[in-house]
Amino acid sequence: MITIGDIGGSVKEASRSYDFRVQRLQNGPLQAMIYFYETLCDTKVIRERISGPFAKCSTIEAFTGVLQSELLCEELREAGAMSAKLLESCAIVFFNNRLWALSAADVLINQPDEAAVEATIQGSDFGLSENIKSNINLIRNRYPSSCLVAEEWRAGRISRTQAAILYDSALVHTDALQNIQEKLQAVDADIVQDVEQLEALLTPSKYRLFPVMLSTERPDRIALNLAQGKIVILMQGTPYALLAPVVFHDFMSAVDDVYQSYWVTRALVILRYLALIITIILPACYIAVVSYNPEIFRVQLAVSISGSRATVPYPSFFEVFIMLFILETLIEASIRLPNNIGQTATTVGGLILGQAAHEAGLVSSIMIIVASAVAIVNFVIPVNAMSFAMRVMKYPFILLAMMLGITGILVGLVCFTLYLASITSFGQPYFRIYRGEYSPTNYKQRKWS
Repeated sequence: MITIGDIGGSVKEASRSYDFRVQRLQNGPLQAMIYFYETLCDTKVIRERISGPFAKCSTIEAFTGVLQSELLCEELREAGAMSAKLLESCAIVFFNNRLWALSAADVLINQPDEAAVEATIQGSDFGLSENIKSNINLIRNRYPSSCLVAEEWRAGRISRTQAAILYDSALVHTDALQNIQEKLQAVDADIVQDVEQLEALLTPSKYRLFPVMLSTERPDRIALNLAQGKIVILMQGTPYALLAPVVFHDFMSAVDDVYQSYWVTRALVILRYLALIITIILPACYIAVVSYNPEIFRVQLAVSISGSRATVPYPSFFEVFIMLFILETLIEASIRLPNNIGQTATTVGGLILGQAAHEAGLVSSIMIIVASAVAIVNFVIPVNAMSFAMRVMKYPFILLAMMLGITGILVGLVCFTLYLASITSFGQPYFRIYRGEYSPTNYKQRKWS
């Protein structure tokens, strides 16, 4: 039995907030108290589901039955649990020396957002919303399997952000699932508000360069990955989901791939891998060929490159660093500037800076072509996390080309491949593959090999 004195501590602490409300209900001999945060709860729900039925009940047993059977309220055995339930958007009813918690959340954002990052030509135009229940609803509609399991947990000691992991119990890799569950329970942070922040907390290596979890905003991509035996992490207030474990090829696949024909998809995948190689080695190849190995080109092309650099007063690697610095600043500016001026400012800035640098003799025309090609092919990579990683990876290759020329680039490619092969995603190798192809008739074969 809980008395009014037992809940005094929780009420006293909460009453310091202006949005905390206490309502006293009186119906003849019956009395009840309702405690809730006005900014978290929907007062209409409280009025219709608590105040209305209370006014119609004439006995203690009748209203207790309403709370327990009709409203499916959770009974709190201890007064100390009241504070946590209040912060979870619950209205607390104190009646007949018993505490009942009713979910009365005031949902402000529950509509799917239009996909902005993973835009697609074919397929759904909508992505996830910032409401976790709406997101699970979207996923269950696209993946209507009785094997789909959703487990709830809380992230952050102070934030207590609602989160969930989803997986297909018939297809999931059990070792990876156990690994992720253990890491989630071991998260040590006061505030966790975003899945990207959670990814950083789950990553074992502090100085990791390549992502080991895939962030997506599309329910259709989530459904396909669930069919591949992967685990989905959702968080309240974040219109993105994390997928794990992942392989390198996941970051080179776009949502459109499942909507295209076989040969079109394979051609696009090959194009992305070629773009990846170009973006990391093209500036290094420019340095190696110009400074160390000009004999690789035919005489006419070598003379043309040499003529374009006739007015450049410094070595090729310094020229590369100037152009890449301008390129990186333009990309960052396009991200940070408001949408209505970002595109115009960066396009005009790029044209003016490139032309002025060439006319001033600071860079060659060939270098402007190289920098432009690097900027374009980098954005062919469909997942931003991998695209950012490849933007960084080209600088070690530039340093190797400065010291060893073509030999340094070849050594770098070998080391780069070995490094990727050594990475694991929650115990699963980065270069692991699947058996079979996804289709409605054989999706159960698409398990980890």
